[in-house]
Amino acid sequence: MKKLMRIRHLPSKIPFPLVDPQLQSFLSGRIWLEDHLPFLNQTIQYHIKYKLIERQSGIQQKRCRRCHSQHLYPFFCSKCQGPCSYCLDCFNMGRISNCSQLVQWTGPKIKQSEQPKMTWNGQLTPAQQRVVNECLAMSTDYLIHAVTGAGKTEMLFPLIESSLQQGKRVCLATPRTDVVLELLPRLQQAFQKTEVQAFYGGSGHPKQYAPLVLATTHQLLRFEHTFDLILVDEADAFPYSYDKKLQYAVQKAKNEKARTIIVTATPTKKQRQLYLHNKSYSFLARRFHGADLPTPQYESLWSYERKLRKGKLPKKLAQWIQQCLQQKKPFLLFFPTIELMHIALPLIQAYDASIQAVHAKEELRKPYVQQLRDGQVSGLLTTTILERGITIANLQVAIVGAERRIFHAHALIQISGRVGRSKEMPTGQVIFYHHGITKQMDAACDEIRRLNEIGDDNG
Repeated sequence: MKKLMRIRHLPSKIPFPLVDPQLQSFLSGRIWLEDHLPFLNQTIQYHIKYKLIERQSGIQQKRCRRCHSQHLYPFFCSKCQGPCSYCLDCFNMGRISNCSQLVQWTGPKIKQSEQPKMTWNGQLTPAQQRVVNECLAMSTDYLIHAVTGAGKTEMLFPLIESSLQQGKRVCLATPRTDVVLELLPRLQQAFQKTEVQAFYGGSGHPKQYAPLVLATTHQLLRFEHTFDLILVDEADAFPYSYDKKLQYAVQKAKNEKARTIIVTATPTKKQRQLYLHNKSYSFLARRFHGADLPTPQYESLWSYERKLRKGKLPKKLAQWIQQCLQQKKPFLLFFPTIELMHIALPLIQAYDASIQAVHAKEELRKPYVQQLRDGQVSGLLTTTILERGITIANLQVAIVGAERRIFHAHALIQISGRVGRSKEMPTGQVIFYHHGITKQMDAACDEIRRLNEIGDDNG
């Protein structure tokens, strides 16, 4: 009789319906293909039955539910045994077709801790602190315009901490995987008591919930109505500035009352005008260590492509590489195309076999960059993939073909900004090797000189 009484009273002590904490943690804030959920189907169906998970069609009103694209491809589907179509624009994230089901978590929300999170104990400069204070004083969307090497990442730490202390979920988004890889250890070091997750192509999909997320803007397509604060680093960078899908991804990932803060050294004229008009703009014209931005030097390199294709390294370029090697200064040498870079690579490796080449599809890009940072590699040949988000002490930079269209003024400014970022070594060399000076080259140099003059006035 006592055993029966215990059995009768047991259910009243169990919350109903039961929630799988792992599934809740994984799916909170995400929009996911049902067939790709890493959980037992029985568990998924239970949560759908009790309305803890909402299911929706992958294609709605001839638009992809995940990326909002209308770029659909018709095909005969073996699953629904008839004509179907799937989205071409986000195919590499898992095919979404008319018969696909996307799921979202609609059960109880995960409550975040509101205890202090930041373990970074560095000190902001007065100018950096001014920008932080101006941004924290506003609750609207905001633009932080700070020159390359101004310490933008450190300025983000108190902004992130403020939101985490309020129990909010934060995302730092950037268009480039290389920037994610550069920022991840810095965020983990600054917020050691907080779960920090990074999402980029090939990063995998951890099951645990994270209040602080670092992601490429492309990966934000997997989130919906999730974040209370989204910080977009280098919003003017390719492909984000040209791809409406990625801009939609940022908006989709925000919840209703969320705030977006854009942080960049090279905002567009339209961005500056918009945020200035809304009085939600801060400008920092001086690097954190107080030194000027490096001003590029022009060096003619006539018929460089023809010479490289004939197996000859232009004399000026060879001398610059030898100088970097003799002085043991790491360098980045930018090329306008992957093809030309690979033609030049064996010619340059004749001076030092450790020199490597990287581009967007190079699988060893991350270890090569780390080896350059550690001094195991003397230099890297690269495309514009490394124009942003890389900090290496005493780095020297040169561009082969600075006149080419791919090197627009913003790219040239960002590339120049890789030099002199260290407080101990705040100077360095930036050379524009060219086959004719362009307006974009002059515009980049004029803007760098202008910023240095403004910085002197504000100093």
